[in-house]
Amino acid sequence: MSAPGEDTFGNEDGEIDEMDEVECEESEMGEEGMDGEGEGQVYVPGVQPLQPGEELEMDRSAYRMYHECQTGSPCLSFDVLQDGDGESRDQYPLSMLLCAGTQASTALSNRLLIMRMHNLHGTEKEGESSDEESEEEDEEEDEDKKPQMELGLMSHYGGTNRVRVTQWSERPLAAVWSDKGQVEIFDLKAALEAVHSSTAMAEFIKNQKETKPLFSFSGHMTEGFALDWSPKIPGRLASGDCKKNIHVWEPREGGATWTVDQRPFSSHTKSVEDLQWSPTEATVFASCSVDRSVRIWDTRAPPNSMLSNDEAHSSDVNVISWNRSEPFLLSGGDDGLLKVWDLRQFQSGRPVANFKQHSAPITSVEWNPVDSSVFAAAGADDVVSQWDLSVESSDVGARAEGLKDLPPQLLFLHQGQSEVKEIHWHPQLPGVMVSTALSGFNVFRTISV
Repeated sequence: MSAPGEDTFGNEDGEIDEMDEVECEESEMGEEGMDGEGEGQVYVPGVQPLQPGEELEMDRSAYRMYHECQTGSPCLSFDVLQDGDGESRDQYPLSMLLCAGTQASTALSNRLLIMRMHNLHGTEKEGESSDEESEEEDEEEDEDKKPQMELGLMSHYGGTNRVRVTQWSERPLAAVWSDKGQVEIFDLKAALEAVHSSTAMAEFIKNQKETKPLFSFSGHMTEGFALDWSPKIPGRLASGDCKKNIHVWEPREGGATWTVDQRPFSSHTKSVEDLQWSPTEATVFASCSVDRSVRIWDTRAPPNSMLSNDEAHSSDVNVISWNRSEPFLLSGGDDGLLKVWDLRQFQSGRPVANFKQHSAPITSVEWNPVDSSVFAAAGADDVVSQWDLSVESSDVGARAEGLKDLPPQLLFLHQGQSEVKEIHWHPQLPGVMVSTALSGFNVFRTISV
């Protein structure tokens, strides 16, 4: 899951360079929505190959917003930091905060990034500008609508396999799985202040020559990818490694330190690929593994899982996501399958929904945080898909040619990135998704969600 890349943030001594503002750009590259209108033919990945001389062209009418940006070295994992600007924001321009970790060409060149994206405008419709406007006025308006990004850069030794953020005692924290075999926790407060103020940024750059974690744990004895903060108990963390072991971290009162249970949860027989805490039960979490199983655990009864589906997929189970309001668990595997499990019938071994649209391993899945029937997935086929389980065949009218054989629950197929690794819905911006890949970040909202 890791990949080398060139680092643009460090100098020859591995120190942070003074770079506090990077521009994002709106793309003219090709993505194709599930929209059958327009003169061009709708392209469906995996259904029909491109013919010689054919090129993909983005249907801008299929997006309410679309932006892309690059950060130098690839960021193969990121998380969304909630801000204080309010909930359910849909008035443009939008803003957001992200935390990401790089996979640079050398261990010393890696960074933990705080990204503040702002001035994110919606996709303009054709004919929106008046013919009476002068070219100069158009250029000024385009400049005003140019998206912006500030970066707070923190040194991090080793590439980031996975990063997850939380808020504990009014302190923003990031847990980072390093490819050097350690799980570390960083305080993000100074970096967050820096991306909001040029004065704070200058002070941050001056003081951040060497960033030290609040806490680190090397007891896994190998690297890993599975990582999740508890949504019910602030500061509680679970981490899983490539040997099969899972450790639960408990925060100590009165300071930024943790007690890590040395007795691992160890029912898996191969690498633990992903973890998800229950959104409703403080002691319960789920895990998935290369051993093809999905397991449900209770921290009150270690070291064995209390529920297990040993043949959840026909090969590696890469990612899972726990629905926030319904007893559903979503899984994605190397077999390219997306499966929805009803936890009330989990041990029956039969999913309540099973989709095979992706033509390569699933790399990321996530339920929509505000609509319990909607989820998204990303695959190694360079496609991000959006789905709605509430849609039935009778709800779908006449579809464009080439779309008739698609599942009615499939809302949208987003393309244009190379090697998509992770996706997240933004919890405060309805319908807005962020995806990261070797080719950079996409920030978008489709007409379907």
